[in-house]
Amino acid sequence: MKEGASAVRRWKDLDTDILVKIFLCFDVFQSTSGIDHVCNSWCSACCDPLLWKTLDLSMLRSTFIKIPLEPYVYVDECSDKTLICLLKISLSLSWGQIRTLIFHFNLYVGDEQFTYIAKRCPQLRCLVMPAWNRIKKDVICKAIHTWRSLISLTMPSIVNPPYLIEEIALNCKNFSELKVMGPFDVLFAFTIAKFLPNLKILSLRCSVIVKDALMLMLDDLANLEVLNISYCLLIEGPLLPPLMTKKIIKKLDKIILEKAAQLCEFLICTEHSCIMCQRTRSDEGFMRWYKYEEGLWKMDEARSLAL
Repeated sequence: MKEGASAVRRWKDLDTDILVKIFLCFDVFQSTSGIDHVCNSWCSACCDPLLWKTLDLSMLRSTFIKIPLEPYVYVDECSDKTLICLLKISLSLSWGQIRTLIFHFNLYVGDEQFTYIAKRCPQLRCLVMPAWNRIKKDVICKAIHTWRSLISLTMPSIVNPPYLIEEIALNCKNFSELKVMGPFDVLFAFTIAKFLPNLKILSLRCSVIVKDALMLMLDDLANLEVLNISYCLLIEGPLLPPLMTKKIIKKLDKIILEKAAQLCEFLICTEHSCIMCQRTRSDEGFMRWYKYEEGLWKMDEARSLAL
């Protein structure tokens, strides 16, 4: 180097720790944009486990139209290609280190894609599920069988939840947190009480709940510590349409409050006229999240379930 010339460091000579801190600021699109091909040091940094504790695909959703036959949705081919590309790159870079996996509820993952994810995320602990329509029952069961370390699940509305809950009970011995983004009836409550008696945290926020189902949870889940029913629509009687003809319970009675007093946290909305309660009533307990603020569906008063 000539006398008086300033020392210049090349990008590839940056310390790996510094590169990792920079890459931690990237979203999944930036992390999979090819930066691992710049040089060997960048490739090494891109595979650092710190970058892949969480794979957040919540900004990715399918372009789809609803159809009258199974799977009741047609997904645009470009949506599938984008998802496959992101999965192949991110799961290759992560080397099986992903602990938390977050999908958008309007991302329609197929059987092959879900199987691919399950095989390459064996250490998964927290899962926010995508839409169910295109994933067969046996594929979901095989995935749960793989995820033996699973402790937390956020699930969108599902027609037949018992098989999933039973599969979790059989394979995920440390499972303790569940969030249900959909209607909650007595059958669902009975299934949870039977197969997940050690459940500690349950969130039903912004859902329609049958009163008897709530009572069952409070009676039978002896280990439950946190129950979130904020902004819920609590009704008497079976969960059958039209819901707005049902008796809506606007004030929790003394029996419910006494049972809930045994919990560490019983999370409710005390205003009843807040904007979120109004939205739940307007949507009849089946929240149409696409109408509201971006990312609102990720929020939760139960802190460990907030995204």
